[in-house]
Amino acid sequence: MKVLFLNGPNLNLLGQREPGIYGKVTLADIELAVRAEAAKSETEVDFRQSNVEGELVTWIQQAKGEFGAIVLNAAAYTHTSVALRDAIAATGVPTIEIHISNVHARENFRHESMIAPVCVGQIAGFGLNSYLLGLSSALMITVD
Repeated sequence: MKVLFLNGPNLNLLGQREPGIYGKVTLADIELAVRAEAAKSETEVDFRQSNVEGELVTWIQQAKGEFGAIVLNAAAYTHTSVALRDAIAATGVPTIEIHISNVHARENFRHESMIAPVCVGQIAGFGLNSYLLGLSSALMITVD
């Protein structure tokens, strides 16, 4: 199985951005942990980050037929992007929404996810482990 990990805006700043909320782990640290865990099940992962909404949309569209699942930390786009929501719905690639922090315990505007209705499920609040739980969840998904 191949799993696409997509990371949205400002996640390239992990480790230095609001460490009280996001911790000191970097996106590179997260990628290493995900790759190590994926190797145990011979799962291929492709790990990408962009601050550009359209690039994320393109990657979601291109995932159909190449990846069995998408694990998506859309970051701020979670709460604003109809474009990401529509891309997920259009491709039909099973998508798992993840967040490092517990978005439901934060500011009110973070409580609503535009993408949740078209995702298989949502994982939030477990830091780096949100990514590992996302990988585990992706491995449980079977694609017809």
